Amino acid sequence: MERKNQLSIKSIVAIGIGAALFFVLGRFVAIPSPVPNTTINIQYAILAVFAVIYGPFVGCLAGFIGHTLVDLSWGSPWWSWIIASAVFGLIIGFSKRMIDKREGKIGKREILLFNVFQVVGHAIAWGLVAPTLDILIYNEPLSKLYAQGAFAGISNAISTGIVGTLILVGYANTRTNARNLQKED
Repeated sequence: MERKNQLSIKSIVAIGIGAALFFVLGRFVAIPSPVPNTTINIQYAILAVFAVIYGPFVGCLAGFIGHTLVDLSWGSPWWSWIIASAVFGLIIGFSKRMIDKREGKIGKREILLFNVFQVVGHAIAWGLVAPTLDILIYNEPLSKLYAQGAFAGISNAISTGIVGTLILVGYANTRTNARNLQKED
């Protein structure tokens, strides 16, 4: 019973920290883009790493809460894109069991898996979820939606691929590899 509570507390803390980092980076480090109402972001790299480490539940909620806070800081929430951020966190979180990052084992295979999941996650979030919900919720024009979605998906995949990979490798390198430990006499 105690172990479940520890995991639950760890997940809640991870959601809070992930959402806070997502908010700070999304609010203060967003780079303007040539596409209206769309920015180049690095907060998805952090979200991806949190999702890989803690799983889909944490990734989904950290993305949802973090993006909601970003939008609220600008005025009002844009629910279609908030939900798309949650979907991205959820999708990449499913890679948690495939990527062994706890013992410093990030190699080419893990980096490839991370990037396949993040590219697929961005493609679904920004190419399908965000535009579809923009149509259903806000009745937005199609041409604008797909230009925004395509730019967001591509730029987020590139920034997540670069920054997220570096963070994940750095995180894995801080983890102790049990085979490298030696018993002292």
